[in-house]
Amino acid sequence: MIEVLVVDDDFRVAEINAAYVSRVPGFRIRATAHSAAQALAELAGGGVDLVLLDHYLPDESGLSLVRRIRQLGHHTDVIMVTAARDITTVRTAMRYGALQYLVKPFTFAGLRVKLEAYAQLRRALEGTQEAEQDQVDRIFGTLRTAAVTAPLPKGHSAPTAELIRRVLSDAASPLSAHEVAERSGLSRSTAQRYLKRLEESGRLDLTLRYGETGRPEHRYTWAGRS
Repeated sequence: MIEVLVVDDDFRVAEINAAYVSRVPGFRIRATAHSAAQALAELAGGGVDLVLLDHYLPDESGLSLVRRIRQLGHHTDVIMVTAARDITTVRTAMRYGALQYLVKPFTFAGLRVKLEAYAQLRRALEGTQEAEQDQVDRIFGTLRTAAVTAPLPKGHSAPTAELIRRVLSDAASPLSAHEVAERSGLSRSTAQRYLKRLEESGRLDLTLRYGETGRPEHRYTWAGRS
């Protein structure tokens, strides 16, 4: 199992990201942390293979933390998971050794692709002492991930999926499952079933809207992928 440390200052986001990681075979949550200090304490205990790291932390930036992780001699791999999308931050993350960079908000499918590519990279490196150029190319190529285009499962029709795509594409803002059902004429259970599958396949984006009480409302936006 690949042991993962999720670092995010937002407790709810860290919880969601940890739940996403737990859904990917071969990965297990080691711990969550909400500050750089907590993250370093977890790393000091050992056993962490991969850090999913937000850039915006209360005590220092994620980039600064990556640099300190290396200075302290930790060889843990890092994937940045952050809303920071300026090129300076992205380039600095690369220079400090982040293997991947995932921009928020993202879908479960988007994270799954990054994690699966990372797992493939680890397998490619296992037992390797020296490599020829073609092997090197394959190793680096494992991190170049493509868009997810998973087919619809049995019992799901393409016309219904297309109907939901049109509803979401025409909407000026993210929609709930109830709103999608109303605009498409589908039952709410059918709309929820298709929305869940389309989100898992990376075809739409899921965001959460929190109210004062109760569970957060799931809201969906078409991701612009075929």
